[in-house]
Amino acid sequence: MVARACTGTRPDGTACRSTPQRDSAYCFWLDPVKEEEAAEARRLGGLRRRREKAVAGAYALESLTTTDAIRRLLDIATLDVLGLENSIARARVIVAIAMAAAKLLETGELETRLAALEAAHGTGDPPGHREAA
Repeated sequence: MVARACTGTRPDGTACRSTPQRDSAYCFWLDPVKEEEAAEARRLGGLRRRREKAVAGAYALESLTTTDAIRRLLDIATLDVLGLENSIARARVIVAIAMAAAKLLETGELETRLAALEAAHGTGDPPGHREAA
């Protein structure tokens, strides 16, 4: 079975070769019928990326790949929620933040204990090393 490819040409003059839409010879981005939709999608994507950078900078938050970054996000959420009027919804969010923080503390403690165990026992055997039976 031969895969279909977009018959459009990219702005740099090269063939697109992306998968075309179901009922078209073109991909979404190069389809002349959907030119306005594609332009709007590009505009909205640019706005989202700019907003994402501004918000991340304002909150000093890069990503959620470390426990410190997750802790920072929980701190931000906690401060925002504590500033709201008392309500059932506010109380539920505070409980959810507390539960997430407790889980984060538990995970951080386990990471610390595991690192201490690994340090006490060395970093392990070199790759490919097996003990004789």
